[in-house]
Amino acid sequence: MTRLSLEEAEARIAALFAAAGTSAANAASVAWALVMAEADGLKGHGLSRVPTYLAMLKSGKIDGQAVPIARRPKPGVLAIDAAHGFAYPAIDLAVSELPELARAQGVVAAPIRRSNHCGAAGLHVERLAEQGLVALLFANTPGAMAPWGGSKPVFGTNPIAFAAPLAGREPVVIDMALSKVARGPIVAARQKGEPIPEGWALDAHGKSTTDPAAAIAGTMVPLGDAKGATLAMMVEILAAALVGTHFAFQASSFIDDKGGPPDTGQLILVIDPASMGGNWFAERMKLLAHAIEDQPGTRLPGTRRLNLRAKARAEGILIPEEILSA
Repeated sequence: MTRLSLEEAEARIAALFAAAGTSAANAASVAWALVMAEADGLKGHGLSRVPTYLAMLKSGKIDGQAVPIARRPKPGVLAIDAAHGFAYPAIDLAVSELPELARAQGVVAAPIRRSNHCGAAGLHVERLAEQGLVALLFANTPGAMAPWGGSKPVFGTNPIAFAAPLAGREPVVIDMALSKVARGPIVAARQKGEPIPEGWALDAHGKSTTDPAAAIAGTMVPLGDAKGATLAMMVEILAAALVGTHFAFQASSFIDDKGGPPDTGQLILVIDPASMGGNWFAERMKLLAHAIEDQPGTRLPGTRRLNLRAKARAEGILIPEEILSA
């Protein structure tokens, strides 16, 4: 293991992707997203993804030279084509243009098509909340969950991320997959040869399993059982049907180099609180945060992640040699 500062880690990871045929701008975007996920303790979306991403680049499943393109079909819509490249440059483009549009329109949507794995979705909406905006991100992912009562994957783990500004403090960030756990930790467990907890996933025969390989070949257990499966359908509609991209059951995997581009989608919704007809938002958020934190044993969502990030900024992160030499 090698300990590097976050800046050093970004530079080393970006160099790996540049050497594999990724443009400098795209390599920097990917490296930032992976290193920040690692720093936040979200290892399933962090550096464990490097070998898979490099394999996808080599096979042509990801176009490392792709340049995302934005157009404005309606005043309140920023439609982005990720061009079968990494999701991160397309999301960066959205984050750079959405704040101005949101302040002009009040509410704006950014559908992102022909996309890929978007990693730790909370990182993306957090950047918008840091600019005083409320943001939601919906992402559909390759098939991993069956409809409730079924046995064949139709939905992905389909994360939802939300962020809102909190005056004088870091934004409130909520980021969750609609499976009981995200698929990333299962992929990481398979790489390490470790079992997964009971209740996370079912094998291909619908039986509970602690074998990560069997879990990947089977289906994930929805968060909240039938309710989670229903929410996953909602995300499929928002991030695939509306966007015009593959449904989960049509998409190739994010975790291997087999098949063509996944062609998945994301939908980002941004709201300018100042456009809601008054200046009460900051005070209302402060009151809500106080009501939560005033109770012993409670905390705002994302507190643990921020603590881990602060520690990583101070101490750096440990990176396995096999990642640095990939």
